[in-house]
Amino acid sequence: MPDISDAAKYVKRNAVESLPEGGLEKKLELAEREDRPLRVKLGIDPTAPDIHLGHTVVLQKLREFQDAGHLVVLIIGDFTARVGDPSGQSAARPVLDTQEIESNAKTFQEQAFKVLDEDRTEVRHNSEWLDMSMEKLFRLTRTVTVAQVLERDDFDKRYKEGKPISLLETLYPVLQGYDSVAIDADIELGGTDQKFNLLMGRQLQQTFDTEAQTILTMPILPGTDGQMRMSKSAGNYIGVTEPSEEMFGKVMSIPDETMHVYYELLLGDSEPDLSDPNAAKRALGRELVARFHSHGDAEKAEAHFDRLHKERRAPSEIEPSTCTMSSLGLTPGDQGPIPIPTLTVATFGGEYTTSEVRRLIKQGGVRIDGEQLDQDEIEVARDDVDGKILQIGKRKYRRIHIEDK
Repeated sequence: MPDISDAAKYVKRNAVESLPEGGLEKKLELAEREDRPLRVKLGIDPTAPDIHLGHTVVLQKLREFQDAGHLVVLIIGDFTARVGDPSGQSAARPVLDTQEIESNAKTFQEQAFKVLDEDRTEVRHNSEWLDMSMEKLFRLTRTVTVAQVLERDDFDKRYKEGKPISLLETLYPVLQGYDSVAIDADIELGGTDQKFNLLMGRQLQQTFDTEAQTILTMPILPGTDGQMRMSKSAGNYIGVTEPSEEMFGKVMSIPDETMHVYYELLLGDSEPDLSDPNAAKRALGRELVARFHSHGDAEKAEAHFDRLHKERRAPSEIEPSTCTMSSLGLTPGDQGPIPIPTLTVATFGGEYTTSEVRRLIKQGGVRIDGEQLDQDEIEVARDDVDGKILQIGKRKYRRIHIEDK
């Protein structure tokens, strides 16, 4: 069995904080002494269905605990999602309905097992214990002061700026902290933005005469813009279920100066060779596509990228799209011009709005058979688009067929 100090050092190698100091070593000693796996907790509010690479930073750390023989307790926050985590928020989050929460939770769980070992994962929903009586809620909330809650950066900033803070939001860290009591967590992981909530779990465990958990905070992965944290709302994310070509292409768009962070947090390489940034991105792209798809898909994705960006050619296989004249708001038999914004919306299944397409045209982001449309060219003759390749941006292609009905 590896030395306790070496095992702790390995787990902490790319974490931001491990609190309290020496706590992780004590937990590992406890597991060895009692001959049992540690219960390592991660709480996820299913406010969105998809997992991106930012989520995998914590998931990979959980997998390290599993590979060492410990048990991950994945808590689906179906109850706390109705409250809304205020971490990093300048305003209250919108409240989701139950059906959307359940749908998101199912998808998130399926995607999480692309990283986690399902056999060493215990999945729980915090509605099991948080759907409590008022008497229990009163007992829970009297253990935490208003001053404590308002100390957190998010609330402190909003309070000073005169922005509203709902009573419901102030309950969130208390409810999440109680999750640790309910499942007897030994260790809890989260991003650096979750530190307050994780420490609240320690406090509540002590209040309820339970052994307090150790916490481990992980860095926040920047998005493909290299500036903001990766998130779907910011549009700078790489989803783990995205098509292989899209995943590889997004990796290739990452700024050079951000590459070392991706290598450290996603590949565990703290000293990557970045002397050739392009080669480093290609290697990262191949590794990530192989991880979430296959090695064969990685080769095809790189070839696809080269075909588009080095050879400046369209993909070898382009999905066809059939539109009717009536779907374009035109009369069958009409020989007039085809409106490109409407055609694009119909072709890509509502992925774009007409205003977004107009903006892309002005930015030079729309091409027909490789020819860039002029910035004011929002209509083209039917013969100039029927049977041709419509390209949006760098990686979106469709072969257009227009039916006269």
